[in-house]
Amino acid sequence: MIPLGQTTLSLDDFSGIVFKQKNIVLDGSALQKIETNFRFLQEFSSDKLIYGINTGFGPMAQYKVKEEDLLKLQYNLIRSHSSGSGELLSPLLVKALMTARLNSLMQAFSGVHIDVVEILATLINKNITPCIFEHGGVGASGDLVQLAHLALVLIGEGEVIFEDKIYPTSEIFKRLAIKPLSVHVREGIAILNGTSAMTGIGLVNILHAQKLLEWSAMLSAMTNEVVEAYDDHYSYELNIVKHHIGQNRVAAMFRDILKDSKMIRNRTEHLYQADNIGHDVFEDKVQEYYSLRCVSQVLGPVYDTISQAEKILIDELNSVNDNPVIDHVNKNIFHGGNFHGDYVSLEMDKLKIAITKLSMLSERQLNYLLNEKLNQKFPPFVNLGVLGLNFGMQGMQFTATSTVAENQTLSFPMYVHSIPNNNDNQDIVSMGCNAALMTKKVIDNSFQVLAIQLMTILQAIDHLDCQEKLAPHTHQLYTAVRKIFPKFIEDTPKYKDLQKVSSFLQTTEPAVSFKTKAS
Repeated sequence: MIPLGQTTLSLDDFSGIVFKQKNIVLDGSALQKIETNFRFLQEFSSDKLIYGINTGFGPMAQYKVKEEDLLKLQYNLIRSHSSGSGELLSPLLVKALMTARLNSLMQAFSGVHIDVVEILATLINKNITPCIFEHGGVGASGDLVQLAHLALVLIGEGEVIFEDKIYPTSEIFKRLAIKPLSVHVREGIAILNGTSAMTGIGLVNILHAQKLLEWSAMLSAMTNEVVEAYDDHYSYELNIVKHHIGQNRVAAMFRDILKDSKMIRNRTEHLYQADNIGHDVFEDKVQEYYSLRCVSQVLGPVYDTISQAEKILIDELNSVNDNPVIDHVNKNIFHGGNFHGDYVSLEMDKLKIAITKLSMLSERQLNYLLNEKLNQKFPPFVNLGVLGLNFGMQGMQFTATSTVAENQTLSFPMYVHSIPNNNDNQDIVSMGCNAALMTKKVIDNSFQVLAIQLMTILQAIDHLDCQEKLAPHTHQLYTAVRKIFPKFIEDTPKYKDLQKVSSFLQTTEPAVSFKTKAS
């Protein structure tokens, strides 16, 4: 059980709820604060004009709403803004969204009735996910449209996904004896105003990006290994004089991965001995290509970008991103823009740019392995069959190249792409949910590219017949993946193999990770 409401929800906590199906429990003292906050709102708002309680919304806030219509106002908001389009978000992403919304409401500054958080917790624990569409929110008054579809389900309307099927919400609520939410004061706007869609999706992106980076380091190390690169470019001594955390973490991971490899060469033994340098022209390169030699300098910024994104999004996850803020502590209600998603939008843009660069590094390493004129070690396209008759990995390179090209185009920042709307009330917006979804696409693409690189590395290992010379960690990966992707000589369709290997990367933890102690 993971408690919500009393302590800061960490990325590990979030991952436990969303990925590992851990149940949540609502902290009792936090629930008391929510009750206190709700009672304060009821009393404080009785004779005052307060946005979203007795006024219209957005540019229609200038219109006062009659006392007898206050609850209908909230229902009208929920129903009118349930207007999303595009594909449905996956149940995993919706669960992430719900967790983010619940954790924000548990801060007890949104004026909601305790019923809201209890129903949300029930849906999360029972894996009932509202049908929420990818398109709709502009990320300024929060993720209005996506969160409207969440609110629609809470009031017992709309549709949900349960046990991999779509049902009317009313049917599932009746089957599981869940009582729909009844609006008390401002539950409509309290659920809709917030950054929870972009934050939930963004945190999932960060978790996937962390794994992607670890695999990128692993495959970069294996690529260096099969081409018998020198070891000094990832040495402690070289990297420590560059004062970046990410660079040094990547170099340390390299050292752990390649420990006890019999293929990596030591420069001192090969190029610093008089007997080995009696030539005017050297067949071996004195220095490797940048995609092999500069991995710690390329992936280091990716590590630092992911770390910064984690910090910002965890702050957002544990923040109040509602408007207005109902402050029972200071006995006041404060109007403002905590629902604005610029923090998340900017971090998602930075993250997708970093991951695009990661995919570009993978594509360059792949190209090096496939181009015999560069590597001077493998047959063209690591073709283990008859040259000219067979094609090896030639077809798969096209897929990798086109996928990286898409990543490069998707990397245009949403953060600087604002379209005023809502009668110019929302005159500068974040597009945060769009940014998070585009980042997800870049990450998904990159797993495909790395899968093609890994398939190529395995073919290269078999060409060299060097399995027993590999480092223990790389040999372990070779063995594991060969079980789902056997060595091939004759040409066969590879699209199913690609999906198997990509799925392996997405669902398997690397033997060496940034969470382990790196030397």
